[in-house]
Amino acid sequence: MKTKPDFLQLDNAAAEPLYRQIYTRFRSAIADGLLLPDARIPSARALALELGLARGTVEAAYSLLAAEGYVETRGQAGTVVTPALAHHAATAVSKPATRARRAPAGASPSPVQETLNRPFQMGLPALDAFPRKVWARLAARAIRATQADDMVYPPFAGQAQLRAAIATYLQLSRGINCSPSQVFITSGYRNTLELIVRALLQPGDGVWVEDPGFPATGELLKQAGMKLAPVAVDGEGLMVSHGVATAPRARAAIVTPAHQSPLCVSLSLPRRLALLDWATQADAWIVEDDYDGEYRYASRPLPALQSLDRDGRVLYAGTFSKVLFPAVRLAYLVVPEAQVRRFEQTCHTFAAGGPALTQTIVSDFMNEGHFARHIQRMRRLYAERRQIAAEGLNAVLGKHLRIDPQPGGMHLVLRMKGRHTDRALAERMRQDGMAALALSERTLLPHASSALLLAFTNIDTPQRARELGKRILRLL
Repeated sequence: MKTKPDFLQLDNAAAEPLYRQIYTRFRSAIADGLLLPDARIPSARALALELGLARGTVEAAYSLLAAEGYVETRGQAGTVVTPALAHHAATAVSKPATRARRAPAGASPSPVQETLNRPFQMGLPALDAFPRKVWARLAARAIRATQADDMVYPPFAGQAQLRAAIATYLQLSRGINCSPSQVFITSGYRNTLELIVRALLQPGDGVWVEDPGFPATGELLKQAGMKLAPVAVDGEGLMVSHGVATAPRARAAIVTPAHQSPLCVSLSLPRRLALLDWATQADAWIVEDDYDGEYRYASRPLPALQSLDRDGRVLYAGTFSKVLFPAVRLAYLVVPEAQVRRFEQTCHTFAAGGPALTQTIVSDFMNEGHFARHIQRMRRLYAERRQIAAEGLNAVLGKHLRIDPQPGGMHLVLRMKGRHTDRALAERMRQDGMAALALSERTLLPHASSALLLAFTNIDTPQRARELGKRILRLL
């Protein structure tokens, strides 16, 4: 290396320091095989003269390379590329190249895509209406009041004040009579379900899942070694008779009684009672996923399924993601009183209840009345936005799509007419910068219906609804 190699072309105007540029270029050259193991590299003094830099700049880069094992110094013999990298290089060369797997046609968007704030984004509340000033004031107060005792590890089941606030709220709003000790704080629905699986189920257990349903539920259960038993859903919710006929010995059922995900229908009272009877007779558990039970527009929110439970078979799962905002990453689980000790033991090992500071802010938000007022405002706002979105989309797309009537929820179900397929249209919408989910992607049973699932929570004007409807029309 008597002359400056091509890979050492530096950019004096770049924000990256020159020593980092030298380090990065040498590391890439070694990884790409331009510099082979045991090859000698210029001395710091020689390279500094060649590049017109201070010697200390080159020495800083060499020190990083040596610290990470890319090069080693041999005294009078100079600096060489580490010989031990030869085995790694040979393995990398001999490893057969693999093609990137293409997603199947109509597949759901990647997790990165799902986090984008796009029109019709499912599961995203109306963030423009969140009381950020109130939240910021409570957060600042909590930070100022932080003492040394508040900086230790938080209680494994959640802070006592938040558990008490949730128990009070559930008793008043959802008809759930529980004590704070029955409430366990988690870091989201997935963490809640993982906690339940670890505490109550064993690999190989059968679990009823609604069909169509929430894909993440099935994915988590399969990863935990459970056997999925898809149970059909109709206009009255989960068809308990279908579950009894196909998987009578299942150990659990995951249901969304308030607004079935994704069809938004409510589980009828006869089926609620039938489901409770099955759980008692089969010694099985019912997980009530009440992800948006607060948002019912036809009447007051229905009492929770758990409020009908007399045999301690129902576990109630709630979340703050839909009523506050997803980034808060807090949820909660109410377990039967007889199972508190078992969940305490499981929580002690596996739980991740969220940062203590966030729990403090949420508990203050609830105890000072902001939470109840916010839900009331959002219920009115969502009723308005649901009507705006439905009317605007129907005015443009009424010949091609039919909007299902529904009592509540945070999204619309648009049934396909004619020969249109939901997966193809959903994929074109995603490519056009909109969020869309196909109903047929959320079912395991045959004869899936075609429909689009579109959230209305952030559609704030009739003009916006019609503009989006015209974009969909062009894609049709």
